Amino acid sequence: MTFQSDSQPKLTSAELASLWTDFLQNTMTRCIFTYFLKDVEDKDIRNIIQSAYTFSDENAKAISEFFSSEHIPLPVGFQDKDVNLNAPRLYSDLYMLFYIENTLKAGLISSGGALALCARSDIREFFSDSLFKTTRLYNQTVDQMASKGILVRAPYIEYPNEVDQVDSHKYLSGLSLFNKKRPLNAIEIAYLHTNIQTNLLGAKLALSFAQSSAQKNVQRYMLRGANISEKHIKLFTDILINNDIQPPISSDHAITDSTTPPFSDKLMMFHMSVISALGTGNYATAAAASQRSDLIVNYERLSAEIAEFAKDGADIMINNAWLEQPPTTTDKELLAKKKDKR
Repeated sequence: MTFQSDSQPKLTSAELASLWTDFLQNTMTRCIFTYFLKDVEDKDIRNIIQSAYTFSDENAKAISEFFSSEHIPLPVGFQDKDVNLNAPRLYSDLYMLFYIENTLKAGLISSGGALALCARSDIREFFSDSLFKTTRLYNQTVDQMASKGILVRAPYIEYPNEVDQVDSHKYLSGLSLFNKKRPLNAIEIAYLHTNIQTNLLGAKLALSFAQSSAQKNVQRYMLRGANISEKHIKLFTDILINNDIQPPISSDHAITDSTTPPFSDKLMMFHMSVISALGTGNYATAAAASQRSDLIVNYERLSAEIAEFAKDGADIMINNAWLEQPPTTTDKELLAKKKDKR
């Protein structure tokens, strides 16, 4: 996959940031899909994983070409040494499929966001192509989940009989002890459901990392992440139940009892930082879309908890020299001070 870059202007900060971020994430998922391919038994799921691996690999190589043509140092990202193909199976086939579905959901958001940020035609072409391929693979993955009976749909509600208008400021209230909370609307239900599903993935992934990491501080951090996800799942589930909505039950996407690390601690910690960032973004979007004040307050409170968790994770990564620094502008004040010392 080659994109024309001759006679193009220099990369903007937005284009550089988008490519840099995409490279790290694609080299990470390439390692994970390599490990999945070693163990997957279901032929249909194998085909999905192989397509996901090829997609990540091609994207990483295309970004390498962009960086090379611009004479920009290529990020280290993640390499063969970050995946242990001799490690026993850790994930069931169904968990792999569930993981890829959620990874592609994140890819739809990131590719679309990057496309909106970029101006150079070849970079827009790259992210347009990425968005198209992500959409196609996502649809194939969801169809496969449906065929295997593990697709968890959002709750159903009755169709409205008429168009209605909000006629009271009480519609926005959810914190008052003296007013009964109004029923959840479809938008609020949709985001509660989505955040339950993403936390289910995060909880399982964190537990798998905790049981396979050899470092005590990484183990503790992953267990803390799993506990946070489980607490958030319970809160969102209780909100639905208290509104007489039964949350759809997810199939048990199993992890085995293997304690041999399939991935480096660097990769596992980076993965949790990505999940934390996605969680914060999901909650921010949900808060903006929700109209009941209690939901907004909950999303803001939980976002703060995730931010604190992410900060502690970044500290672990910095202490172990695992955190790559994004491209940054020159510190002009520091340059001036160095010049004065000459």
